[in-house]
Amino acid sequence: MLYFLGLISAGTYFTFASVQGDYGLFRRIGIDAEAQALREERDKLAAEIATLENKTSRMSDGYLDLDLLDEQARLMLGMVRADEVVLR
Repeated sequence: MLYFLGLISAGTYFTFASVQGDYGLFRRIGIDAEAQALREERDKLAAEIATLENKTSRMSDGYLDLDLLDEQARLMLGMVRADEVVLR
């Protein structure tokens, strides 16, 4: 009788540990969800970096995009052309 009680206790413990333990099923699901969120954040940051690299290359000496230069001068410096009227 004591032998069977020990086996049932061990089985219950190992079942509980496999589901709720440090290396259990719920912990694995949490880690997978966190990894997916981090992958999405990485992809978002990679897209932002690509956009900034594109703008940087367009503002470089080797390739100057006049439209981008005009846009940045207006946005950052508040510049306007002589023939434009500014309404505030």
